[in-house]
Amino acid sequence: MNMKAKLKAKQQLPKWFKGELYEEGAVVRNRFGGGEIELNNIELSMYDLVMGCVIMAEMGHHDTKLITDLRKGLDWFRTHSPTAYMVLLD
Repeated sequence: MNMKAKLKAKQQLPKWFKGELYEEGAVVRNRFGGGEIELNNIELSMYDLVMGCVIMAEMGHHDTKLITDLRKGLDWFRTHSPTAYMVLLD
């Protein structure tokens, strides 16, 4: 089993995750650079949580839970899907 397959096999959403778990993944495009990557359902669920936090922060909402969830989500991507992190979130 290659490294990418091992990472995918270990993916789970953490207990703190309170977003929606999607049934399917999708291809996602970086909103600034245009890079694309296919995310599985777990990655897409976490990506949407992260981007929701980003959008709320950009709108001026800076409560502690929002920032904490954003940081945890980014850390999750760095660990569980580093390629997707580099394409979409770095």
